[in-house]
Amino acid sequence: MTGAPPSYCFVAFPPRTKKDQILFGKNSARPRDEVQEVLYVPSSSHEAGSRVQCTYLAIDQVGKTHSVILSKPAWMWGAEMGANECGVCIGNVAVITREAADDTKLLLGMDLVRLGLERGANAKEALDAIVSLIEEHGQGGSMFQAGSPGFHNAFLIVDRAEAWLLETVGKYWAAEKITDGVRCICNHLSLKTQLDLEHPELQSHVKSQGWWSGDKEFNFSEVFSQDENGDDCLGREAVESHEELLTMESVMNVLRNKSNGINVDSATFLTTASAVSVLPQDGKRPCIHFLTGTPDPSRSIFKPFIFVEDVTAVPKAQSSCAEGKPCHHEHTEWKHELYEAHQCALSLMDREKEEGDKLLNTMLGLEKQGLDAMEDILNSSNPLDSAEVVDLFYDCVDTEIKFYK
Repeated sequence: MTGAPPSYCFVAFPPRTKKDQILFGKNSARPRDEVQEVLYVPSSSHEAGSRVQCTYLAIDQVGKTHSVILSKPAWMWGAEMGANECGVCIGNVAVITREAADDTKLLLGMDLVRLGLERGANAKEALDAIVSLIEEHGQGGSMFQAGSPGFHNAFLIVDRAEAWLLETVGKYWAAEKITDGVRCICNHLSLKTQLDLEHPELQSHVKSQGWWSGDKEFNFSEVFSQDENGDDCLGREAVESHEELLTMESVMNVLRNKSNGINVDSATFLTTASAVSVLPQDGKRPCIHFLTGTPDPSRSIFKPFIFVEDVTAVPKAQSSCAEGKPCHHEHTEWKHELYEAHQCALSLMDREKEEGDKLLNTMLGLEKQGLDAMEDILNSSNPLDSAEVVDLFYDCVDTEIKFYK
């Protein structure tokens, strides 16, 4: 398996969205038989000198890590996408550039997603954490359990006020700050001449490679792209040209669309999980994060999660690996209860269309109830009652499994 999985990630700002909400969404395209789990990790204090074991590499731990909700391939430590208690969301995509990626087992892009969420109280802090780790440790290694060449990474890092698009090539990187409009990322570099931050040796490096002479304005994607399709992102217009104001429901529908390549279903890759986050610019209102934890969003439902104290763990959406530590199971052992129940439902949908359609419509009805309930929370002038949402994701997963059975 040598190609980059065609993942898709975007952010949308007011006035393109309703009610001053920033919307973040991602489809995670991965190998078809890979299981993705949803893992909640509470905030924690760590002793000086302690280390954290990432997928391949152990690095120094920081004194305090934020609580995070992660959608992650069950076999690795890192995550494809996630959010933290401070209202930061991060998604990454593999990018192919003219410079070969390192196959050495270093930090994966997914490790950097998780590390950025655990260490960043806002988008800029998460960005700083990621680029510091890249410069110190490097990025590399197979992002597939079955093995593959390494890839470079692009990251979309979002909070309640702004987003940062970070694109990396080995230890070199550049970033653009985004505060309005809609921005999508996929497997092509998209940064051009508007660079708000960059590696201090970035331009001298490309000069030394003979890729840029310095006689015209530096264009990141033009210099580093492998071909001329620098920012040709499949499905970009699905969000950028959306005529109506974007809502959490409409972006879920965008992620479900298979006709434009956003929802991947090929012989090699499948959208194995999806996520949507609503980040109100009003800090008094809670951020709400929706995750499927199951493949193919056109036949999955998005379930809400809100950060509060003592969130109930959801073992039915997790593999048998405790605390998200990497281990070495076969694919069959990664299958958590939600995944297995959903696979049975998919089998019914494929085998018996009438019964399958009936089940899917029932599940989408449950999703709509959840969306309406979250809309009420976002519109309420009363403080959020933590007791009402501490079991929110747990109850949604439990209900979903019961309906499948």
